[in-house]
Amino acid sequence: MTSDDRKPGRHSRRPLTADEHALWSHVTRSIMPLRRPRLEPKLEPATAEPPVERPKPAPAVPAPRSRVARAPGLAPIDRRFKQRLARGREGIDATIDLHGLTQAEAHSALAHFLRRARADGARLVLVITGKGVRTDDFTVDRGVLRRQVPLWLRSAELRDYVVGFDWAHPAHGGEGALYVRIRRRRE
Repeated sequence: MTSDDRKPGRHSRRPLTADEHALWSHVTRSIMPLRRPRLEPKLEPATAEPPVERPKPAPAVPAPRSRVARAPGLAPIDRRFKQRLARGREGIDATIDLHGLTQAEAHSALAHFLRRARADGARLVLVITGKGVRTDDFTVDRGVLRRQVPLWLRSAELRDYVVGFDWAHPAHGGEGALYVRIRRRRE
């Protein structure tokens, strides 16, 4: 098998020729070894002083866990409960309509309404936000309150009053209203 008959990619095990050996020797003489980082030698102290004993740090005592008041999580309103609401088998304890209010007015009214509903022992309330404004070209601009009220209900400020919420059934306003479950007061 000659060198031309070999398959590409296969290494041959033949010895180097004299010319190849001379070339390899020339290449290896011209290379410099890589620099290794110099390690600083440890110096012994010149005088034989006894080592100074440093006080050992006190063992770490875990700090007592502070009870930071976390806002409770939200639970969605289950499908069966929504069905009972739509069929009239469950009642809505109170309703607030936020139409025509500015964001600041609506936020204040919603917070006051939820506090009052909880104090009255309400279990479920209906918050009407509206669906938005329909323009002449039949595009719907989703209302500001429709977008903001779910964010407010998730906020830490109102989380103490809200167990969960979901969009209302079409009979109660559909996507322009929210069912809100009220958290019970702790005695």
